[in-house]
Amino acid sequence: MDQLDDATRTELEAAAFRRLLEHLDKNKDVQNIDLMILADFCRNCLSKWLVAAAEERGETLDYESAREHVYGMPYSEWKAQYQAKATPEQMAAFEQRQNAKTAQSDPTRQENNS
Repeated sequence: MDQLDDATRTELEAAAFRRLLEHLDKNKDVQNIDLMILADFCRNCLSKWLVAAAEERGETLDYESAREHVYGMPYSEWKAQYQAKATPEQMAAFEQRQNAKTAQSDPTRQENNS
């Protein structure tokens, strides 16, 4: 990608992002908790990243508008239609991932837990 000019690289990255949103939209059964466990991000993270990107460029984008873009509908509607309650197993896996991240960023915590 280094050989591409900035505009072309930006266009390709934007196209890939749009494709990611399409993929997530076609796979609504993939829950945010699953994404967080496996990839450490979810649809809400994407929304927050959009807001941050707008702010970095001096633009205003509110979180709910960003979420509506990412989810393809108002978040409350998506949540009511597609979001299942996290299972105890999912919550345990999420907590384990978070603890592992904390231990990785703080080696003294890892030593104390041994």
